[in-house]
Amino acid sequence: MKFRTLAWFVGPSVVMMLLFIAFPLASVFLQSFQITQPVVETVEVETCTPGFLGQTCVTETKTTPVLDDNGNPLTTTEWVGLLSYARVLQLEQVGSAIASGAWNSILAIDFWKALRFTLTFTLVTLPLVIGLGLAIALAVNNAARSIRGQIIFVSLLPFIITPVIGALSIRWLFYGDGIITALMEDMFATDISVAANGWAIELLMMFYRVWHVAPFAFVIFYAGLQTVNQDTLESAIIDGASRFERLRYVVVPHLMPLIIFVALIHLMDAYRAFEEVVGFSSQAHRITLQWLTYDLLTPDDAGNRAISRASASAMLTMIGIVILLIPLLRRTWRDHKGSAH
Repeated sequence: MKFRTLAWFVGPSVVMMLLFIAFPLASVFLQSFQITQPVVETVEVETCTPGFLGQTCVTETKTTPVLDDNGNPLTTTEWVGLLSYARVLQLEQVGSAIASGAWNSILAIDFWKALRFTLTFTLVTLPLVIGLGLAIALAVNNAARSIRGQIIFVSLLPFIITPVIGALSIRWLFYGDGIITALMEDMFATDISVAANGWAIELLMMFYRVWHVAPFAFVIFYAGLQTVNQDTLESAIIDGASRFERLRYVVVPHLMPLIIFVALIHLMDAYRAFEEVVGFSSQAHRITLQWLTYDLLTPDDAGNRAISRASASAMLTMIGIVILLIPLLRRTWRDHKGSAH
């Protein structure tokens, strides 16, 4: 009876959660196949200069939006299939660049430029976050109890700071007359402009991501270290295993589920990077897929937004995240099946 009551409460909750996730996703998916445009009409407008005898009139043809009874612009929605995806990917330009051997011109296309940086940003910072987080966890775990609390507090500070504020803090150290830039200019007796160098900005953005996210990995790994079997460690010490061998053959295998968990979280989060572009004002040099979607949603001078292309960009971003997660999810599934048997 208790299980039936629990199922009665849990079942609808799960359904509501799935619907809560599915509806927005379905809406974005449908919008990527449709284009909504304002209804316009062509009218002739006559403009005359002041005066009577010397008055000059010019007739111009202008396109103006059609308004409804309330004064709002009328819109029309057209089913365009994969046209929005084609406009985002610009496959014709890509094919021409490949045929001519001008590979660098592919990176001039917004989507492929954003994809290149997003993949590099995600895959480079992933091992650094895991490695630094594990190193901090090991250091804190081996530290004296009297100073362990202070070390944990200092280690968590980067993760507590608001992302944009953290990015701006690091930016102010290097951009313009930042402290570190000024020291480097005095040291090398030359002018340094970090904001004008795309690769320097990219390195700063990666440094910020590792600095900001490594404390999260540290917390997860530090909790996992508390559950390591001490008898196994003592046996390894008796057998003559070095500190590195104990880490490799005892600690890391024990933490592997947590390492996969941190990798999953980081891949999903880093592939949707947005704060770094805003914080470092890198739009002229480096953009991410998430920022590209935001830029497509920003109204142009006429107040129009490329909602269909933004939806296509969002769907392509989601597909990329799924592709990155497949290897980790497969390993998790294999480990689960192995432990079940």
